[in-house]
Amino acid sequence: MKLIALLAVSNILLLNAATIPSKRGDDDRYLNSLKPPPGGINDPNPAYRTKSEFDWQSINLALNQEYIELDMFLNYAMRWSVQDWIDAGYTANDRLLVYHFGRQEIGHAQALNRILGDNASEPCEYQYPFKTIPEFVDFSQKLTRWGESGVYGFLERLNSRDSAQILLQSITTEARQQYTFRQMEGLFPSPEWFETGITQSMAWTLLHKYLKSCPGDSPKVKWNVFPALELPDAPNPLNDREPPAIAPPYRALSKPGRKVNLKWEAPGKVTGPDGKYITKTAAGKPKYAAWFSQFSLVYTDLSDLDNGSYTASTEHPGGDTKLPGVTFEGDPAVNGTVFIAIVDDNPYLTPANLSLIDHHIVAGPQLYIAG
Repeated sequence: MKLIALLAVSNILLLNAATIPSKRGDDDRYLNSLKPPPGGINDPNPAYRTKSEFDWQSINLALNQEYIELDMFLNYAMRWSVQDWIDAGYTANDRLLVYHFGRQEIGHAQALNRILGDNASEPCEYQYPFKTIPEFVDFSQKLTRWGESGVYGFLERLNSRDSAQILLQSITTEARQQYTFRQMEGLFPSPEWFETGITQSMAWTLLHKYLKSCPGDSPKVKWNVFPALELPDAPNPLNDREPPAIAPPYRALSKPGRKVNLKWEAPGKVTGPDGKYITKTAAGKPKYAAWFSQFSLVYTDLSDLDNGSYTASTEHPGGDTKLPGVTFEGDPAVNGTVFIAIVDDNPYLTPANLSLIDHHIVAGPQLYIAG
């Protein structure tokens, strides 16, 4: 298999590294007279509101993410009794912790509502892919994974830096939730060294299908919905379930060289809440699988490609192939819960310009739990 890895993380960290270093060897006699360096933004009158349509649509997407998490953690999870949670291998305190996560989401939703103003989206009616408590936990760790990554992908591009600060301080809380749900699922909580970012359209593609119906006067989310991608035989931690633990041993659910089967839909499908969205793509013919993980965007060739049935296969990248982007100081690039999409090209992209990948996505993304 020809592996194309187009992100040398170590090079990114050195690229354009022309900074002004601190003076070395400062005499200790002058330490009491040192002053903080000038610079940065210190607006005496911060305005916690959006400054562009990009801001508004990005934060409104984040608000829809907060709403579904609020409904799941505060309402749905409490439908199971304490005994139900105990029978599923958890404790009463685990149930209470999930409820606390729901209380956190109240604050997050209120904060984003205030930034957006009177036209902010309202909560919807939701549909969920789980029936049991372990399935709920599994979906929760996936939901918070793309919710967290979806904000990282646009946070630094917001025009309103004041609003970005509020969103930053809410999404770091969600990162703790994701960490906890991995522990509850018996997965090593944080095998990766860096968290990945994805684009707004990627996040909306993953989220939209769980919104069944929304209030008629609630504004539409204006990000694209890409055709759905499925991984029929992807690793599933529920198939070999481990008990919850603070630090369960790391277990690789997928390894370099593992065959990954892919199946995707054609564009033009009516989808989303109330059937008001249509899947679309601006990409050409499928050529690669793109793996989004940590700092890395790694491409692998498609094999067994059948454009008539929208199927193909690829391989988990890595192994003995020593190419930039596969590892960072020995840390596997594909680690933890990552994202896969079908793309038509393999452009060199880095975290700061990852949004350019949207023009190349044929289908996806989909989550892939590597371990």
